[in-house]
Amino acid sequence: MTANTPPTSNRSRGRPREFDIDAALDKAIVVFTEKGYYGASINDLGVAMELTAGSIYKAFEDKRSVFAAALERYIALRTERLQQALKPAATGRERIRALLALYAESSHEDEGRRGCLIVSSAVELSVADPAIARRVAQTLDTHEQRLALFIRQGKEDGSISVQVDAASTARLLLCVLQGMRVIGKTGRSKKAMFGLIDNALKVLD
Repeated sequence: MTANTPPTSNRSRGRPREFDIDAALDKAIVVFTEKGYYGASINDLGVAMELTAGSIYKAFEDKRSVFAAALERYIALRTERLQQALKPAATGRERIRALLALYAESSHEDEGRRGCLIVSSAVELSVADPAIARRVAQTLDTHEQRLALFIRQGKEDGSISVQVDAASTARLLLCVLQGMRVIGKTGRSKKAMFGLIDNALKVLD
């Protein structure tokens, strides 16, 4: 996916500047997760995205538009990563384990310190930006529904106790997953984060 910025009058005969929007947004995600929405300036974004402020404004209009696009890109990348992680899983319990492992992998050392754009958006913009807050809530709701589906599948295939309540347990596991991303910002080790998985799975017994 590319974007063309209109040529200025003194460059009308030249080719318009082109850049890969997805690659630029990947760099913007890093800035927003590390500095937060309010802490990130257009200059910070320009340096990271390797774009001038003018190019950013032409492509995205303003900082909020960059953030909204970066958030959608982040959600898409995480969804793709999740789908890949789930492929080997054959039961509902294995799917939940794969999901916990994915979050554990994202919650230690450098990636863990960088944090989660969903979590930071929920904390920083839940009141100030209702539209972003709704998008974050929608994403978390999708995660919760996915967990509930995996629990129901596990109850059907015998990998999860039939006594487990799908709705409330899915919400509990969602809190565990998002909490892992918060704790990961404190620089926890890989061993510490992966050590949570077996304990979390006990709620399925």
